[in-house]
Amino acid sequence: MKAIIPVAGAGTKLRPLTYTQPKPLIPVAGKPIIAFLIDDLLKAGVKDFVFVIGYLGEKIRNFVEETYPKINKTFVVQKTRDGLGHAIWSARKTIKDAEEIIIVLGDTIFDVDLKQILKSKTSCLAIKKVKDPRQFGVVELGPDGFVQKVIEKPKIPKSNLAMVGLYKINNVKALIKSIDFNIKNNIRTYGEYQLTDGIQGMLEKGIQFTTHEVNNWFDCGKKEILLETNATLLEKNGFAKRKLPKYDNTIIIQPVAIGKGCNIKNSIIGPHVTIGDNTTIEEAIIKDSIIGNYASIKEVVLYKSVVGNDAAITGLRQSLNIGDNTEIDFS
Repeated sequence: MKAIIPVAGAGTKLRPLTYTQPKPLIPVAGKPIIAFLIDDLLKAGVKDFVFVIGYLGEKIRNFVEETYPKINKTFVVQKTRDGLGHAIWSARKTIKDAEEIIIVLGDTIFDVDLKQILKSKTSCLAIKKVKDPRQFGVVELGPDGFVQKVIEKPKIPKSNLAMVGLYKINNVKALIKSIDFNIKNNIRTYGEYQLTDGIQGMLEKGIQFTTHEVNNWFDCGKKEILLETNATLLEKNGFAKRKLPKYDNTIIIQPVAIGKGCNIKNSIIGPHVTIGDNTTIEEAIIKDSIIGNYASIKEVVLYKSVVGNDAAITGLRQSLNIGDNTEIDFS
């Protein structure tokens, strides 16, 4: 079983954060998004990994090589960002001899038993019921319970079953052939070569797909969802760091995840805060936020904020002489 993790996207919805840092390396609940995926796949028994890289790809390569030096890994460059189907097609030489593959989007965290999906005797699509399916690839089931049709971001959905970015493919050659047909014939949806269209081509050839509903999934493509994911995971056992150094004159309100080598004093941290390594925080109040590595934050109040690596924030100091019955609002 090979895992393909496409991580070539530019993460435009998270800019300016993603101008210098690829989205899969943004920390959530104490570790980068991509680390959740790799760790879960390793626990499920996956041994071979293919990373499709592009934008800031060297940073992803360096992280994977340094953090997971012993896993079997291959890096494929997607030269043009022409969609998820094109990303998988870019790795066709690496996966052409694989009997089965599992495709996992590199900016999504899943709450699911991966072993159950890997055991599926047919190709399998991970799904979740959503209120508004128009922003997702949508699955339509036939009367026999098998997948009948898949369509990317339908304007008038006939189903509320959204694909969440986790696909098990049993017939790899058929998938490559289907995507290759679309590329050669310039068959695009919303301007890109979609994996959804490649799967639809397999369905039209009679290849069976089943579905597996996930408990939850977090598409960390927007700031609000990123922070919500951080808070949700920190509330779960094993993500927050309960044993922390004693920081000078500082109150820690759990759950939080604070990295190594941080210098924190005269501050209030938490709840739902992730702080990277070697960050300095002085005279600050921070809650519901994500702070990167080597950041410097002084004399500020941060709420629902995402601060990148090596960023520096210094607040304003005020010297006031206020008389009786005075009200001042600095907002």
